[in-house]
Amino acid sequence: MRAHAEANDDLFYSVALQVAAKSARQGQGKFAVELRELVETAQQKQSRAGSRNAVTPVVQPRGELTSLLTAGYPDTQLDDMTLDAGLRASLDRVLHEQRQRARLERFGFTPVHRILLSGPPGTGKSMTAAALAGELKLPLFTIRLDGLISRFMGETAAKLRLGFDAVAQTRAVCLFGEFDALGAERAAGNDVGEARRILNSFLLFLDEAPSESLVVAGTNHHQLLDRALFRRFDMIATYGSPTPEQAVEVMRRRLAGMDTGTVRWDAVTDSASGLSHAELVKAAGAAAKRTILAGRDIVDEQLLLEALSERHASHHA
Repeated sequence: MRAHAEANDDLFYSVALQVAAKSARQGQGKFAVELRELVETAQQKQSRAGSRNAVTPVVQPRGELTSLLTAGYPDTQLDDMTLDAGLRASLDRVLHEQRQRARLERFGFTPVHRILLSGPPGTGKSMTAAALAGELKLPLFTIRLDGLISRFMGETAAKLRLGFDAVAQTRAVCLFGEFDALGAERAAGNDVGEARRILNSFLLFLDEAPSESLVVAGTNHHQLLDRALFRRFDMIATYGSPTPEQAVEVMRRRLAGMDTGTVRWDAVTDSASGLSHAELVKAAGAAAKRTILAGRDIVDEQLLLEALSERHASHHA
């Protein structure tokens, strides 16, 4: 009512969606669906009444929240990524269920909304969260647990709750990067009591997370995670190094604006082996920049091989 009186439509709709989510958890499925549909209809009417070209601004974090999270509207799409067929199918299912969540909830089911992404650095976990946000036209909130825990050790649980409360007010994709920091801190034995409070706080957040938002956690070391965490996620997706075919696709995408007609891709794949998606992107970008600065637009195969060799050297440094 305060939000309505202050003409704060975003907060008003956010509270209404939270009421709908709570009602759904309490078994009041019909009421929850009707309330959510009313909110979505009102938001669509409001959107049509405004400028078609207007971009909804993200409410930027203020005060203590500035040290906890960043917010933005990504324009990344899943088609921008190089994914194996099984992983792409799983992510497409997430999007489909989110877009059809009203139908699912009418029958007492909730869409996939808690996702754990596991794999080595640079394999596309963070980009996946951005792509899910871009596909659903939602803001992306990013919280880096490693920095949060190391900076606020002794009061991390309270800081996390502050961040959770902020995220709960807006339908969004919430990315927790370096998620293994939860397990690593506890295993290190720096402060067992605080580590347990952090874990319990996060488990409670996962349990309370509304189904209209996506909670995405990324980890490079899934073996460090507490088993209780795995049970809280609706889906666990595993990422790995690209296959030779995927490596070529990654580099071709990055060099799409250049002429690569002289590159023998079969000869390049051996040099690309063992590099992550991110490292391949950087190598292709380095070769492209050297080509451009040399006054050419045809990417030289040797330049690409040299750039890949440099990424290998930095990878093992």
